[in-house]
Amino acid sequence: MKNSIIHKSAELFLKYGFKSVTMDDIATELGMSKKTIYTYFETKTKLVSETALHIFMEIENSITKTCLAGFSPIQEIYEIKTNVMRQLYNEQSYPMYQLQKYYPKIFNTIKAKQFEMLQSCVVTNLKNGIEQGFYRKNLDVNFISRLYFNGILGIKNVELFPSEEFTSTYLIDNYLDYHLRAITTEKGLNTLIEIQK
Repeated sequence: MKNSIIHKSAELFLKYGFKSVTMDDIATELGMSKKTIYTYFETKTKLVSETALHIFMEIENSITKTCLAGFSPIQEIYEIKTNVMRQLYNEQSYPMYQLQKYYPKIFNTIKAKQFEMLQSCVVTNLKNGIEQGFYRKNLDVNFISRLYFNGILGIKNVELFPSEEFTSTYLIDNYLDYHLRAITTEKGLNTLIEIQK
């Protein structure tokens, strides 16, 4: 029962936002009373915390599988993007922004986990890209990986990028293009252009 509540909550939070979805909404979707949900989660904050962690773990598993699949470094980045966007329902409700605004402690916990996971993934991607000739040899891998993480978080800031002007797909596509064009060799750029076609 607890897992069913977390799965349905994840779906609703990602579609409509962590703040927008109420315990009543979740109970209605599951066809149960709100009281039943409260037997598993004392507060909405507890539910948000466990659900956000569940979402993170699902995404981490997806990214890990993609990184082990043997794609070229540039293709790997686009495969990860596609999988994560699918899992986040293209972030139409900007759930991470709502999490940051209304549940900052939970957001900071997830952000720290994201950094640890992405740092490892991006550093490996950069090293492989340099070794295979897709990325420039003179890159400072530690700097670029942190810059990449900061940029991914930055494009989710709805005050900088209002959803009325920028869709999440537009933002991530343009950010990846910006990131990759800054670090690719001629070989890498040709691969990027082919993938973007």
